[in-house]
Amino acid sequence: MSQPLLELENISLSFKGVKAISDIGFAVAPGEICALIGPNGAGKSSLLNIINGVYRPQSGLIRFDRVEQARMRPHAAAELGIARTFQNIALFKGMSVLDNVLTGRNLKRRSSWLEQALRVGRASREDDRQRAAAERVIEFLRIQPWRDAIVGRLPYGLQKRVELARALAAEPRLLLLDEPMAGMNAEEKAEMSRFIVEVNREFGTTVVLIEHDIGVVMGISDHVVVLDYGRKIGDGPPAEVRRNPEVIAAYLGTRH
Repeated sequence: MSQPLLELENISLSFKGVKAISDIGFAVAPGEICALIGPNGAGKSSLLNIINGVYRPQSGLIRFDRVEQARMRPHAAAELGIARTFQNIALFKGMSVLDNVLTGRNLKRRSSWLEQALRVGRASREDDRQRAAAERVIEFLRIQPWRDAIVGRLPYGLQKRVELARALAAEPRLLLLDEPMAGMNAEEKAEMSRFIVEVNREFGTTVVLIEHDIGVVMGISDHVVVLDYGRKIGDGPPAEVRRNPEVIAAYLGTRH
């Protein structure tokens, strides 16, 4: 068995004394799609916020590529190769699709801010490289017809795809997707599911996603972690998790 790309050990998080996450640990193997599932308020988004450094847990540790991260910060997470999308779309609504995707390339730039401001040295050549990389992602996710469109004027489903494109433009090793299919109809969910699987297969990108649609989760995931009231109650292959009595009780609301 290969070494995990991501390991969480004994993670706990509280807000003003109220426990949001209690002593959670799990591992994500390189190249797998891992789904975080559970009822609303289970702590799923908080866990993603810990992984990419938005929240700092009161206890526990994170290992990424076998290196322990005593304090993950968002910029450090991005430099390590962790990219993130959000439950509520966080695009630059007044910018074009292409310009939004280009913002995902910021950490790939090697020219200095002075070279970029004066358009000298490496700046011009680098602009061409970054634009070419962004165009490849746009083509991969089949959003070329809207490349010059203002993002805020696009339908919701397309905006979610643009947000995925921006995250993918960073060439992440680990892609964190917070409800990438929220608010979508069945056709849009099927399309987004295909794109997530294609990203995983084509680029070998490890994916951790939050999703409420159990049909989607069971269809695309290699590994499922189930949270309930901030505790882990299931962790394993989809078929095994689906048979777990504690998971069934939590979803049917019979446990509490």
